[in-house]
Amino acid sequence: MLNNDLKLSIIIPCYNEKNTIVEILERIKKITFINKEIIIVDDGSTDGTTEIIKNLKNDLYNKAYFNEKNKGKGYAIRIGLKEATGDYILIQDADLEYDPNDYIKLIEPFIKFNADVVYGSRFLGGSGAVRLIYFWNYIANKILTILCNIFTNINMSDMETCYKVFKKNAIKAEELIEDSFGFEPEITIKLAKKKLKFFEVSISYYGRSYEEGKKIRLKDAFRAFYCILKYGIK
Repeated sequence: MLNNDLKLSIIIPCYNEKNTIVEILERIKKITFINKEIIIVDDGSTDGTTEIIKNLKNDLYNKAYFNEKNKGKGYAIRIGLKEATGDYILIQDADLEYDPNDYIKLIEPFIKFNADVVYGSRFLGGSGAVRLIYFWNYIANKILTILCNIFTNINMSDMETCYKVFKKNAIKAEELIEDSFGFEPEITIKLAKKKLKFFEVSISYYGRSYEEGKKIRLKDAFRAFYCILKYGIK
């Protein structure tokens, strides 16, 4: 299916994920259909995650960077983008909400249809199992996605998804400025304005509860709303 010379750079922004960081890396290691470059960016963790990463075997990741203070998901991803050398870039959260077994579905449109950008949607249905949790988070996601669609004229179903995959030359770290979860609409709108070929595929999703460590909050929805207006109107 794939040219063995192709490489996937997996950027993992990580903040206080001591209970899951090792397991997600072990799951990624089992993905063998494509060459991988795993880049961890520890974003000022205070729960022991930093020490766990530093003590890990090198075969679980290729590069690791450590922020002294928590800067935000977008900031961490920009560090990863600057260091990535793969043909494709994939964003992977350090928790277990998203399953690396979906990588093959995320990469397929690049091979079959020469896609430029592929998003993994939690709402397309199909074969992806989705944990049912937090109705109001779902509604906020839908509102933000629809608003983003209005400005981009793209009929996506899940703008806030973690699984964003794109060709390395699609966007550079220097083009992005959002440090927080505002990264999600910012990169979506900036990619869309380049008239790139977007695809979505269904993915599985095991959403966490706040008790289990979910970090996104209502303030992040307001920031996303602001960013959609900010970058959509430009």
